[in-house]
Amino acid sequence: MLKKVKEFFREVKVEIKKVVFPSREELIGSTWVVIITVMMISLFLGIIDLGLSKIVGIALR
Repeated sequence: MLKKVKEFFREVKVEIKKVVFPSREELIGSTWVVIITVMMISLFLGIIDLGLSKIVGIALR
């Protein structure tokens, strides 16, 4: 069991050396894309929700 754990961490060490981490500028740019996308989708879903709730309210009268 201990041998398997050691082998796992050895493989993790090898794989982590292959990882290319983004630069600070790339990270900030990607973060802004995510924030703007989430805001746009939440606004869209909020408008759809408001419209559907109005339609259901009218239909139930």
